[in-house]
Amino acid sequence: MNTEQTSLWNGDAGRAWVETQQLVEQMFQPIAGILVRDMSGASKVLDVGCGTGSTTLAASLQLGPQGICTGIDISQQMINAAKTAASGQGLTTHFICDDAQRHAFAPASFDLIISRFGVMFFDDPVAAFTNLRQAARTHAELRFIVWRSADENPFMTLAERVGRSLLPHIPLRKPDEPGQFAFADKERMLDILRASGWNRMHVEAIDVVCSFAEQDLLLYLSRMGPLGRALQHEDEQTRQSVIQLVRRGFEPYVHGKQVSFNAACWKVTASAG
Repeated sequence: MNTEQTSLWNGDAGRAWVETQQLVEQMFQPIAGILVRDMSGASKVLDVGCGTGSTTLAASLQLGPQGICTGIDISQQMINAAKTAASGQGLTTHFICDDAQRHAFAPASFDLIISRFGVMFFDDPVAAFTNLRQAARTHAELRFIVWRSADENPFMTLAERVGRSLLPHIPLRKPDEPGQFAFADKERMLDILRASGWNRMHVEAIDVVCSFAEQDLLLYLSRMGPLGRALQHEDEQTRQSVIQLVRRGFEPYVHGKQVSFNAACWKVTASAG
C-alpha cells in the first residue's frame, strides 16, 4: 500500500484539487488536447491518475458511443468529483478509486492507456508499469505526458521558492521521489518502462503554453502544491503575509487578465507488443 500518497491525495491535496478543478482544467486543457488527439482504433481506454476526470471525459468524447473510458485515481474525493462531472453527459465512463500500481485489472482489457501528470506518484514505478502492461491488450499503446525538470518549469515551483523565505519548513523536493518531477530524468524513465515489459518507447520534449484567469491566481498559489499545504497550518496573519509576498513573485507571468507560462513536458509513447 502506497500509504504516503494515499494519505496525501485523500487529505488536503485531494481537497485542493477538487476546490480548484475548474482552474486546473482550464490551465491544462491544451495538454489534455494533445493527449487525446488521434484515438482512432481505440475502444477501451484507461486513464491513469484521472483526478477529477477531465481527461477521462475528453477521451470519452473522442471515442464516441462505441468506446468505453475508465478513469482510476487513488483519491476518493477526486473520483467523487469525476463521477459528478460525468453524470448527465451521456458518456460511457467508469471510475475506480484505487492505486493503479496494485489494482487487479482484468488481463488484456485495454487497447490504450493514457495519463496526464498521473504516473509520477508510484512508490514502485516498475511494479506499477508492469501492472499496467498486464492490463494492456497485445499491441496496445501507452501514452502519457509528464513534467520535465523543476529547473525547466520555474512557474511550478515559484510559490514554494518565494514562500520559503517566510516559511522555511516547506519541504525541499528530492530527485526521483514520487511526485511532480519524478520522471524528469528521461533515461531513468525509459529504464523503468523497459523493465516493466513495454517496447518501442518514444519520448518527445514538448513545450506547451498554459494559461488561466488572473482572478484565480490567489486561489492557485494559496491552495496548490507544497506552499498551499503549508499554508493550511498557519495563522491568518502569516497566511496573508506569505500570499502577498508570493503574489508579487508571479508578476512576470501576469499579462492583463491572464496568467500564462510554459509547461516543459515529456510526451511518451510505448507499445505492449
